[in-house]
Amino acid sequence: MKTAQVRKAFLDYFRSKGHEIVPSSSLVPDNDPTLLFSNAGMNQFKDLFLGNEKRSYSRAASCQKCLRISGKHNDLENVGRTARHHTFFEMLGNFSFGDYFKREAIEYGWDFVTNVLKLPKSRLWATVYEEDDEAAKLWAEITDINPARILRMGEKDNFWAMGETGPCGPCSEIFYYLGEDESAQSEEEFRKDDGTYIEIWNLVFMQFERAADGTMTPLPKPSVDTGMGLERAALVMQGVKATYDTDILRGIISVCEELSSYKYDGSSYELKDLRKDKAYARDVAMRVIADHSRAIAFLIADGVTPSSDGRGYVLRRLIRRAVRHGQALDLREPFLARTTEAVVKLMSDQYQELSDNRELITRLVEAEETKFHETLESGLAVLNREAEKCKKGSLFSGEVAFLLHDTYGFPLDLTQDALKAYGLEVDVEAFNRAMEKQKERSREDRKRRGIEFVSVAVDDLKPTEFVGYDTLETEARLCRILEPEGNNTEIQLVFDATPFYAEAGGQVGDTGEIHIKDVKLRVIDTQKVQDKYYLHRCEVLEGSLSDKLIGEKGELRVDAERRRRIMSNHSATHLVHAALRKFLGTHVKQAGSRVDDNTLRFDYSHFEPVSASQLDEMQSWVNEYIRANHEVETKVLPIEEAKKTGAIALFGEKYGDLVRVVQIGPDSIEFCGGTHVSRSGDIGLMFVQSETGISAGARRIECWAGPAAFEELLKEKRERLAIGELLKSDLNDLPAKIEKLLQRNRDLEKALDKARARLASAKSGDLVESARTTPSGIKVIVEKVEGADSDTLRSMVDSLRVKLGSGVVALASEQNGTGVIVAGVTPDLTKKVHAGVLVKEAASACGGRGGGRPDFAQAGGVNPAMLNQTLDKFFELIS
Repeated sequence: MKTAQVRKAFLDYFRSKGHEIVPSSSLVPDNDPTLLFSNAGMNQFKDLFLGNEKRSYSRAASCQKCLRISGKHNDLENVGRTARHHTFFEMLGNFSFGDYFKREAIEYGWDFVTNVLKLPKSRLWATVYEEDDEAAKLWAEITDINPARILRMGEKDNFWAMGETGPCGPCSEIFYYLGEDESAQSEEEFRKDDGTYIEIWNLVFMQFERAADGTMTPLPKPSVDTGMGLERAALVMQGVKATYDTDILRGIISVCEELSSYKYDGSSYELKDLRKDKAYARDVAMRVIADHSRAIAFLIADGVTPSSDGRGYVLRRLIRRAVRHGQALDLREPFLARTTEAVVKLMSDQYQELSDNRELITRLVEAEETKFHETLESGLAVLNREAEKCKKGSLFSGEVAFLLHDTYGFPLDLTQDALKAYGLEVDVEAFNRAMEKQKERSREDRKRRGIEFVSVAVDDLKPTEFVGYDTLETEARLCRILEPEGNNTEIQLVFDATPFYAEAGGQVGDTGEIHIKDVKLRVIDTQKVQDKYYLHRCEVLEGSLSDKLIGEKGELRVDAERRRRIMSNHSATHLVHAALRKFLGTHVKQAGSRVDDNTLRFDYSHFEPVSASQLDEMQSWVNEYIRANHEVETKVLPIEEAKKTGAIALFGEKYGDLVRVVQIGPDSIEFCGGTHVSRSGDIGLMFVQSETGISAGARRIECWAGPAAFEELLKEKRERLAIGELLKSDLNDLPAKIEKLLQRNRDLEKALDKARARLASAKSGDLVESARTTPSGIKVIVEKVEGADSDTLRSMVDSLRVKLGSGVVALASEQNGTGVIVAGVTPDLTKKVHAGVLVKEAASACGGRGGGRPDFAQAGGVNPAMLNQTLDKFFELIS
């Protein structure tokens, strides 16, 4: 029987017994300012029970929406860890306002469970208050329950009171045996209260009024208030062991499975170590998310919105608690809109308010979750780091719990819940003291206009808290302004926290924007000093910056796209390192690196060039590793423990007692403080740009990865398309087409060389006649040749040397706006005349540069207007 069918059967049954079917009241009580939320079926009938209100009916039944998350009825800490605790639940109930009493209540209860739900009587038990002889007698007389299964219990279990004073009375409960072996039932086993016997219905008999002194007097009109948890009734009817396995909750859990790609096991409800048993942690997370999604959807549908106090803060706590548990499922992006949408689909037939507020639920959940995602992981990192420091049995610092509350938006109960994995409790007194101090500071701050002091150093400041592993935007207080030095117009700002990564470990610093009041700044770079203070190098874009702004909160926003590109390249660098060690050997050690938003450069120790085939193998391996979409895990470990994992310590880095370890799948694990993608698949692509030697025993590989790699591929594709268009060729035919053109070019070059030779021979024949003889008897030809390029000049010089037999030749020409000189000396004169020396000296005298061998030299860069002067200088030098 589905949950909706159980609900309908209950209401139909009591309708047939003359009960008014009353719709559920809102989760927000409209008639009881002392109650935060409706937490029981009788809430909306409280004034009827107290005699303060009269209605047209004296008996009623309802299915009431309930939320138990605060005060006496607070099931939050058990949610997800036990088989049957919830924050939100539905309570079936039948009520008598001075109408019927114990006899009818017991009769209706037994009749419904045995004849409507058709539960086997052999599995049913009843309890009564130990002094309630009347109820015990009625159970034996008007039902056919086994008399041995009517048990008397004490006040703690079977006596109900509305408060310290007021209506109260004994109660009787119906239990169902969930065990496999019916013959194993016994009173002794029942009293163990181990969950094998589940309470499905509580019949409360409001019989007395308790005075302040504790005395009780009979009420003139005794009443009945019963409650049957719908989820528990569905559990029994569906033959499952936990309410989370019933149809509605299981339907929400299935959405968690789809979102996370993890399968829900649900076989264990034992309290286990969430850090060690990941499968159990995932199950708990899915149960918490399923439970909280119902509470969130119904609260919003009933008009509650997230806020910093009251009911709105409860809603915010539920959203943040669900998001925190999403971490166990690797849900790094907002997901609650999907799970609350499942609630709407599964339950709006009964609760119209869900479908009426569908859009509002989605919009509020998305906004609140997105806001919390900005600080969640950084806050958890602080929590986990501090929890690791605590000794077993000690208290978790109340000051740190307050920091988590104040800076990261962690409600105290969220911190307390997360610490269960460590077996720790919070020092709540210290937390409360810190909260009070903050309130006092806030009162004082409102009295002051600003804080004046000279910004010259940072030694007196607390270390900057880096939150940029998990968020790219944060609000932080400005602590110091470092004025520019010399002619530099840039300033440096220090905040108490920052999402900006400071250059370290080869990764460049982040850039972005900062807004403080009416001042807007561009962050050009981020550096770190003394390994603890983050300096944001900025340009002021708008407004005026002064020390009056110190203490003010600013909005720090990292350039998200640039950071994503850097993260892709950094994670790819780790995989390149792993590939080098895999294919070249474990002797490979990092010798330096640089990771920015465009490329990655990795220097490493190796004794020989890497072959093209090795590079291809490594590149293929890295890209297969990327496609495998391995999780990128980060842990903070004691350094010795980290070393035992096989993590590689990197070149030039200093490490403290605790180190951050980044593991990407099974083959890459390194000490690293840098920023990375969440999964290897987020890199997308990597390919090698170059591999070269930089010194003896050291080599450098440069690669593109992530968006930069795709951009390079697109660039190459565009270039190929352009070439194809130019050559009027299909891309597949380009290699053959280009080879054909190259061969044609080679053929033309040969033909051109022959033509040049013929032309040079022809021109040189005329120039031989212009040869002059120096006083020492050396024949010299110095001429300016119009329209000749360098190749033609060289050919002519060679030809003239042959024709002269013995002598020196210097020819000049203007090419592309500059003068060129080519000179040659016949072999018999090279000991007397050095062509290179002559050309260099003659050209430099006229603004050019050149040189060469004794028999052949060339110069360029000569002022074209001075070519003749240069040639005259050349002849003068020979003479």
